[in-house]
Amino acid sequence: MNVILLGPPGCGKGTQAARLKEKYGLIPLSTGDMLRAAVAAGTDVGMKAKAIMEAGHLVPDDMVVGVIADRIGERDVQKAGFVLDGFPRTVAQAKSLDEMMKRMGWTLDHIIELKVDEKALFDRIDKRARDARAAGGEVRADDNAETLKKRIVVYREQTQPILPYYREQGRLVSVDGMADIDDVSRQLEAIVGRP
Repeated sequence: MNVILLGPPGCGKGTQAARLKEKYGLIPLSTGDMLRAAVAAGTDVGMKAKAIMEAGHLVPDDMVVGVIADRIGERDVQKAGFVLDGFPRTVAQAKSLDEMMKRMGWTLDHIIELKVDEKALFDRIDKRARDARAAGGEVRADDNAETLKKRIVVYREQTQPILPYYREQGRLVSVDGMADIDDVSRQLEAIVGRP
C-alpha cells in the first residue's frame, strides 16, 4: 500500500506517517528527513539543500525527485509500501511521481489531505520547538514563526495546486487535521484500512 499525506507545514504529516508505520508497517518517506540526513552527512545535495531549507524555500524538483526515486527503489520500501510526507510539493513533482510509479508498476492507493487552520500552525510549531528544548533536543532550524510564514506562502503558491490536480482525478480524500492526534489517526485508519 502506498499513501501520500498532504497539508501545510506543521499540520502533523510526520506524526501521522509514523503512526501509519506502526499500524500498517508502511515506510515513512519524508523528503525533509531525507534532505536533513543529507545535510547532516555533509553530502553535496545536503549542503545545497541546507541554505535553501533554512531560508524557508523549497528544494528544486530535480533534487527532490532524485532522492525519492532512489528511496522508493530500495528493497524495504518495495516490500512494505510507503507513506510520503512532504512530497509531492508541486504539480510538476506530482506528475513526475505519477510517471515514476507507472514505470515501477506501482500505484498510489490513497492521497489524503490534512486540512488545518493556518493560524493554529504557528502554535503547533512553537509547541514543537518548546518540547524539543524541554527534552534537551535540538530545535529544527525551520521551527520558527518567520520561517513558517515563508513556508506557508510557498505552500499556498506551489503546493496547494496539487489538491485540485488530485481532486479532479477523484483521488483526493480530506480529513480534519485540527482534531486531536488520536482522532486524526482514526480518520486516516478508516481510509487506509478500506480494501
